[in-house]
Amino acid sequence: MKLALTSSECQSGPVAGCGESLPKSLDRQPRYAASVPVMFAALGRFVTRFRWYVIAAWVLVAVVVGASAPALESTQDNSEFLPDHYESIQALQLQEDKFSDAFSPGAILVIERKDGEELTAGDQAKAAEIGQALAPTLGEKTFQRLVITQDETGAPNLSEDGSVLFGIVPLADGASGYDPKAFDDAEDMREEIKDLNEGTDLEIRTTGAVPQGLDSQESSESTLLIVGVATVVLIVGLLALIFRSVLICLLPIVVVALVSTIATGAIAWANDIFDLKADSSVQQILIVVLYGVGTDYILFFLFRHRERMRQGAAVRDSVVHSLDRAGEAIASAGGAVIVAFMALILSSLSIFRAIGPALAIAVFVTLIAALTLVPAIVSLLGKALFWPSKSWQKEPKHGTFIKLGRLVGQRPGLTALASGGAMTVLALFALSFNPSFDFNSSLPEGVESTEAMTTFQENFSAGAAEPVPVLVDAEGADVTPEELEAFKTALGEAKGVDQVAGPLPSEDGTAYQYYLTLHDDPVSDKAQDNVEGPIRDAAHDAAPEGTEAFVGGTPGIFADMSKAMARDYKVVFPVAAGVIMLILALLLRSLVAPWFLMAAVGLGFAATLGTTVIAFQHIGGESGLIFMLPIYIYLFVTALGTDYNILMIARLREEAREGRDPHDAAAQAVTHAGPTIAAAGVILAGTFASLMLGGNTLIVSMGFALAVGILIVSFVMSMFFTPALTSLLGHAAWWPGHADVAKEPGKSHPDGVDLTK
Repeated sequence: MKLALTSSECQSGPVAGCGESLPKSLDRQPRYAASVPVMFAALGRFVTRFRWYVIAAWVLVAVVVGASAPALESTQDNSEFLPDHYESIQALQLQEDKFSDAFSPGAILVIERKDGEELTAGDQAKAAEIGQALAPTLGEKTFQRLVITQDETGAPNLSEDGSVLFGIVPLADGASGYDPKAFDDAEDMREEIKDLNEGTDLEIRTTGAVPQGLDSQESSESTLLIVGVATVVLIVGLLALIFRSVLICLLPIVVVALVSTIATGAIAWANDIFDLKADSSVQQILIVVLYGVGTDYILFFLFRHRERMRQGAAVRDSVVHSLDRAGEAIASAGGAVIVAFMALILSSLSIFRAIGPALAIAVFVTLIAALTLVPAIVSLLGKALFWPSKSWQKEPKHGTFIKLGRLVGQRPGLTALASGGAMTVLALFALSFNPSFDFNSSLPEGVESTEAMTTFQENFSAGAAEPVPVLVDAEGADVTPEELEAFKTALGEAKGVDQVAGPLPSEDGTAYQYYLTLHDDPVSDKAQDNVEGPIRDAAHDAAPEGTEAFVGGTPGIFADMSKAMARDYKVVFPVAAGVIMLILALLLRSLVAPWFLMAAVGLGFAATLGTTVIAFQHIGGESGLIFMLPIYIYLFVTALGTDYNILMIARLREEAREGRDPHDAAAQAVTHAGPTIAAAGVILAGTFASLMLGGNTLIVSMGFALAVGILIVSFVMSMFFTPALTSLLGHAAWWPGHADVAKEPGKSHPDGVDLTK
């Protein structure tokens, strides 16, 4: 079966199979067409022929998945992200095995007078009465419901000036402070305290692990709504400016709504089946990925479709042609992103092992929709897709991009030097990146747990909020009281330790537990550094002979996560880069191009991190940036930057196959692919920038980094650096396949049509 007849054949007279004669504007067929795989053209013909069935199938799958898939849940328990061989997890396991009734603070009550004056004896008595009156049955699965007036670690419960009192609400035996039930119980406890405190002169606020988790969850839900609304408004607004079409503005909304339902359900199933742990930021990132990537792929197709329609093609012919030309680039770009995401299964942190497959699933579903659902809808709508605009029928002058194309084509050396130099300067600042594990900074200001923790830390030892457990495994060892006391002394002399409580022996006498009150907030970077360095060194060196000591707690977990991240950088990044290079080599039939394309993407990654360091550490005065930031930059800037590189290099190859020299091909590629990359980059950067409305440092820094990164890789790397380098290398860039060379005249298309006449 023939794909299509040439216009010269159709114009020679009535020929069976011509259907609609092609306009003269379409008579110029690319000389390389014979080498283009027919798979995407065949897919285009299938989708346009059975468009109603394709659309109905997507709707049906979305309904079924939405009705049957489990809810997508996340965890905030950082210990769930680490493998068992890390010291903090070994400490936790020993504590669970030997000290099932161990003291574990779930919440802290911070009590002070409303007028800020010193607490009277009556105030303290009233506080104790409120503590005793807390209903024992309310949330009994989470809390023991006992406000401790003297902290079990020995820390004073009354501030030096007598103005602030604190109490501890321990977790019940076997309870987790990170499940939804715990957050519900914390919310109920706040309501009950409010009722019990009514009519008094006291102000009682809750903070600590569970209340902070509750406020973080509520903040995430608020952020999710803000990000979702901002993303939709931004995409609709930008598409309106670009296409001036109502239906095109609605197209990503409709497509992503279906894709989101299917992808979220598939991710939830995968998490259940493989016991993956996703953190609370997954759903926020998922919205941005679905809308951002989905809109990008839709734009890749629509720009090509509009270009073909302007040449006078019929709607169905244009859809087939556009999918034939853009389909390979879209599939390759999507494949590169999926590979980059899936590489995270090699991470030692389950947070990334979960988010990698989750985002890969989302991109896969989006990719399939871009190749099937979108063409089906476009073929169904026909020319009405562009309503009410009529300007789509006229070829825009692209004055700006013509000038940029000429600059790249005529001065490739200067262009490469300027764009590459700018990214290199920014990349140098990445060397001063300081990873931070301070998750408290991710809580928005003004919430109860943040205000209460600030008051607590101003009046008490910051470490009293969460004592750090030190476990001694004495199985098979004969340990004397003197050795245990000497161990305690050594711990107390370690840098960063204010006080040591213990030892508490296990029931069978084979383990001992100490509690450290640190000088710094347990979630701070200083506490992490001290635990990883002097505290663990002291514990390991002073452990009685025949025993083994483990330092756990939140700072221990963060210290181990830092080591795990360092390991992941050495494993995940190289593996992902290698597989993406393989995809590029197969797409471009070249062993040279993948190297400089990946080098460009790597430079874009470093420039993005450096720019964020400048903005937040050097200008904003932050001591560090959240430790996960490089991974997220890798996920989106590197992976999606490869998308834009693929789109540009594919167009450049197309122009070269038309017989243009490397400089002219680069100029034409920027002229024609530039508007698509610019539009896609602005929309995707805007969707990531919407994360900055989240209101906390973690999300704001992430939104800034990803938005700036997309702008760098789209406007600096893909628009200038990549085509300039390709132009400089010329024919050598395509070695050994030399896919830039036009096929010899007379070669026929696999379907039998000579497209080189």
